[in-house]
Amino acid sequence: MSAPVVLEGVFAGLNPEQRRAVEAVRGPVCILAGAGSGKTTTITRRIANQVATGAFAPTEILAVTFTDKAATEMRSRLAALGAAGVPARTFHAAALAQLRHFRGEALGEILPSKAPVLLPIARSLPVPFRFRPLADLATEIEWAKNRRIAPAAYRRSLGEHEPPIPPDLMERVFRTYEERKAGRVLLDFEDLLELAVRMYDEDPAAAAGFRERYRAFTVDEYQDVNLLQQSLLERWLGDRDELCVVGDDYQSIYSFTGATPEHLLAMPSRFPGALVVRLEDNYRSTPEILTLANRLVPGLGGSEKVLRATRPAGAEPLALVQPDRATELSFVVGQIRRLAGEGVPYEEMAILYRLNARSEDWEEALAVAGIPFQVRGAAFIRRPAAQRTIRLLRGRESASSLGAIAEAVRKQGWVASPAAGLGDEELTRQADLSRLLALAEQLPAGSSVADFLRDLEERFGAETEGRGVELLTYHRAKGLEWEAVFLPRLEEKELPYGRALRGDGVAEERRLLYVGLTRAKRWLTLTWTGKPSRFLEELGVTARAARAAKAPKPEPTPEFEALRRWRAERAKADEVPAYVVFHDSTLHEIAARRPGSREELSAVPGVGPAKLERYADGVLETLAATG
Repeated sequence: MSAPVVLEGVFAGLNPEQRRAVEAVRGPVCILAGAGSGKTTTITRRIANQVATGAFAPTEILAVTFTDKAATEMRSRLAALGAAGVPARTFHAAALAQLRHFRGEALGEILPSKAPVLLPIARSLPVPFRFRPLADLATEIEWAKNRRIAPAAYRRSLGEHEPPIPPDLMERVFRTYEERKAGRVLLDFEDLLELAVRMYDEDPAAAAGFRERYRAFTVDEYQDVNLLQQSLLERWLGDRDELCVVGDDYQSIYSFTGATPEHLLAMPSRFPGALVVRLEDNYRSTPEILTLANRLVPGLGGSEKVLRATRPAGAEPLALVQPDRATELSFVVGQIRRLAGEGVPYEEMAILYRLNARSEDWEEALAVAGIPFQVRGAAFIRRPAAQRTIRLLRGRESASSLGAIAEAVRKQGWVASPAAGLGDEELTRQADLSRLLALAEQLPAGSSVADFLRDLEERFGAETEGRGVELLTYHRAKGLEWEAVFLPRLEEKELPYGRALRGDGVAEERRLLYVGLTRAKRWLTLTWTGKPSRFLEELGVTARAARAAKAPKPEPTPEFEALRRWRAERAKADEVPAYVVFHDSTLHEIAARRPGSREELSAVPGVGPAKLERYADGVLETLAATG
């Protein structure tokens, strides 16, 4: 039996706005909680106060959040406050428990992942789409089901939404997935919610029984609720208004799953008497970091929240243009070394990026520097492209590396220039395949597959388990915090990302950056090399240096055109993309210098020992022929 709730503990350390929310034990409450403002503390204290004041018994309250980890944390905090009997669950866990309680009969097997059903369907697609990651297809099905869209209505419901494969093929995948799942009596997580909604619509006794048991609801991360979850919440409530929601529309970054902040923003209009509380005191970041993050507020829309610092002043955020990608990598690694030397643990530093595919540059740079790191999600060598390539190379260790790797990536549907509109997982896979090809090209002439596999392990096998600098996407960073955060590649088509440059996409990309900025406690570093992100201007960061740092593109010369023709022929002969032979920038430099010997050619930036050995004769002969 848990100890009774002690009111002194419930109110200890709360600021005035948090206290307002905690004291409101009845009626609709909408808590608009800025980043780092103590939202979990506020809602758990409010629930404890509902119990302490006798407004509701612990078993009459249902707390709902989005992950098992968050639900466990909420239960732990409630138990520490003396409110251990309050159930805290995810939407899906709550729906499953209710279906089992009211329906009784077996529901069918619940799929932990859509992949087993999707795999044979995906493999039956036409060749260009056969290797699309199952995660992209699964996410698209979730996008539809979370909007309560059936396969028959899928195509006409797309609007501006762009699926990961052509709409007719995606509709076929969706329809076949549902048919095969039903044929095997399987349920996915969206089915649990849909079945619960239908049960309450069709069974008044079940609805009455549920509402008799649960009389008050608290929903965390309400900005991430989708239509299907909202529909279930409305069935739970009925005509009552004992609802407390907490969220931050500035951190709504999951529209690809069907989530929308509109339910949070519309709460006061749905419940005209609702108490609206804004939590703007930030307990995480320095004033300097918050000043920078707050500059995005005018463009974030929604319900305005301006974060106020409670921590002492610290270092100004760094925002620096870098002349090229290699220098950017070197600069960030240097900053990590400096902070580590000052006593900041590596685990308290993070590098954020927009796509998983960006991790490999940082994995390699940190490994070379001897800095431990950990990748949230999947490291380059553990992602599908590398894993399948390694499998395809088994038994061919003595074969020539370049030809074998080129063949392996082509078998996986590699394309030199991926089409627009691909899902994030497929873009990552294509980038990984290109990186594998480039790594093979960098090996000395005559290298074998065995040499390639050893090099791959040396470059990317250094990830440490649970320790080191964290590498992760902006999406995975939500809800986390570090002493020092690095945000590289703040460039157009990177953040905002290229395929998000229409509709509401740019607004969500801005929210992603806001999430990234507000993860930092004491140190924040922004860098870029290409065309600066439009968001840098909103932050008040000048882009003038970036424009000056990049030299104008050279005009093509006869020597350059001759070298480009030679490169095309050589790339065709080697069955590799042209850039694997030489980038345009390197060809321009060779054309400008007109080297007449191997020694002179080796001095050209971008011509390393491997390229010199492989291409020197062809380059020198081509230049000689131009006179």
